[in-house]
Amino acid sequence: MEPTTQKPFLGFFDGDVHGQLADFRERWPVAPLRLPDGRTGWLLTRHDDVRRALADPRLVKDGLLSPLGFRPQLPPEVYAATAQNMLTVEPPDHTRLRRMIQGAFTPRRIGELAPAITATTDRLIDALDTPGTHDLVTEFAFPLPVAVISDLLGVPLDERGDFTEWASILASGVHRKSELPGAVVAMITFIRHLVAGKRERPGDDLTSALTTATDQGDQLTEDELVSTIYLLILAGYDTTANLIGNGAWLLLRDRTWWSEARADPDRLPKIIEEMLRYESPVQLGTHRMAAEDVSYGGQLIPAGSTVLLSLLSANHDDRVMAEPEVFEPARTRSVHLAFGHGIHHCLGAPLARLEARIAFTRLVSCLPETRLADGFVPRWRASALLRGLEDLVVTTR
Repeated sequence: MEPTTQKPFLGFFDGDVHGQLADFRERWPVAPLRLPDGRTGWLLTRHDDVRRALADPRLVKDGLLSPLGFRPQLPPEVYAATAQNMLTVEPPDHTRLRRMIQGAFTPRRIGELAPAITATTDRLIDALDTPGTHDLVTEFAFPLPVAVISDLLGVPLDERGDFTEWASILASGVHRKSELPGAVVAMITFIRHLVAGKRERPGDDLTSALTTATDQGDQLTEDELVSTIYLLILAGYDTTANLIGNGAWLLLRDRTWWSEARADPDRLPKIIEEMLRYESPVQLGTHRMAAEDVSYGGQLIPAGSTVLLSLLSANHDDRVMAEPEVFEPARTRSVHLAFGHGIHHCLGAPLARLEARIAFTRLVSCLPETRLADGFVPRWRASALLRGLEDLVVTTR
């Protein structure tokens, strides 16, 4: 296999993904690939290159949240309300937007969410504790983070049904491509409705806090407000669901680790870090644009080029870790980039870790006999950015 400018690059999710990425790391660590919109992108796959690129001020966000030319056709006013958030802008706007919400992700505020997360986890587990097979992805991994982000944003209980469906379509990406424009429009309309409601009746939630700050002249436009909430929904939902689904798969394919986690829940933090490394919930960082000529791995990347950073590949680079293809939570040092690096490092990482710790603590404790269903074969969702299972079929009794 050679890097090509003929075959469109759609992401890695089919076949032996880890083998494909290992091939790139060894033979073409900075590889040119044709993007679906016809441009040439440069894929970086080695850990040190990816880490340096994540913090390189010459590689900038170009205002597009949707990757690789997959942006759905949207009315201009809807697009404007999706593309002005921390993930799509650079300083000083990035600094200002991040400062606006970082108070919601302090250790104290995250810790206050633990009782509600535990209650939701136990409710979902009760439904799983019945005879027959269950899909841990659709019945557990996705409902849990959507409930958490709904609580965080103050989404009313009686409005969460449609909200959850739209979020599911957004998370599906190319798999439900025809439904994507309608879901984006519906979600932006819903967020505007939510903001209007919080203006009239503010509560103890992040949407109310952001709305109040906007109305008090704290340098946040209406589009930035809506776009920030839109990002929080996407980032708080899909990536955490992938962490839980992928992690459960890793524990169940070799039940040694399921048993280890049940016997000693204090080991879960290290097990979760290895989950993040081994099957990273985000396989490809949102793309950057080279603001000037840059050089990586001895390869010149011309100004204006799209740069793609493979977090999944970086996390399997044997230049920085021993036996990376082995799932080994006992590693003494983890240098994974699952949450990124630099100014765009995931602000919600502590919340994702808390959700995963509670989820796995309760799963292994309450459903100790859980096993993969006979004949189960993992299938990965078709996504340019994300790494998540289509389903995870198990028996719990």
